[in-house]
Amino acid sequence: MHAMEQEKKFYTLIVFSENFAGLLNQVTAVFTRRQVNIESLNVSASSIKGVHKYTITCWSDEEQIQIITKQIEKKIDVLQANYFTDDEIFIQEVGLYKLSTSAVLANPGISSAVRHHGAQIVEVNPTYTVVSKKGLTDDIMSLYYALNEFNCVLQYVRSGRIAITKSCTEYLDEFLEERRKSYEEQQKNGETKI
Repeated sequence: MHAMEQEKKFYTLIVFSENFAGLLNQVTAVFTRRQVNIESLNVSASSIKGVHKYTITCWSDEEQIQIITKQIEKKIDVLQANYFTDDEIFIQEVGLYKLSTSAVLANPGISSAVRHHGAQIVEVNPTYTVVSKKGLTDDIMSLYYALNEFNCVLQYVRSGRIAITKSCTEYLDEFLEERRKSYEEQQKNGETKI
């Protein structure tokens, strides 16, 4: 079956790399060359010192996402890249909503919608009220639509996805352990290649 005929699914790529300038551009260029739009991108420090974690989401078919993952993994500063479907990972996002304080005070339905959606009011001042909601995209968007019905939303932003695998161990830990053993074996055998 050709890539154009395959069904597109929502994938999350998790990429681990050293933190060097220009790598983000190299990673996003892989998507551009394949004409795949990045839906969200989050870059942060990982649990391993000196290693950064990129969480990238996109719609693709499996054949194309495999190619993209392999091309990203070939980049010199990339340690490892893997792709996942939503059932293989734990996912969170954060939404921030800036609301008109006068509207919040005038309409108790706004506070009720915030509570109903399990969100938190994190700042209140005479001009605006800031609400924070963490969860899945649909949950965050649902609160946005509910608040928008009251015509009180001054600003809205949703973070990129953050994700961890459901595996008991981090794939990168396994990869680094294999590399360490290989290096030690080479040293033991008197080889100098890394």
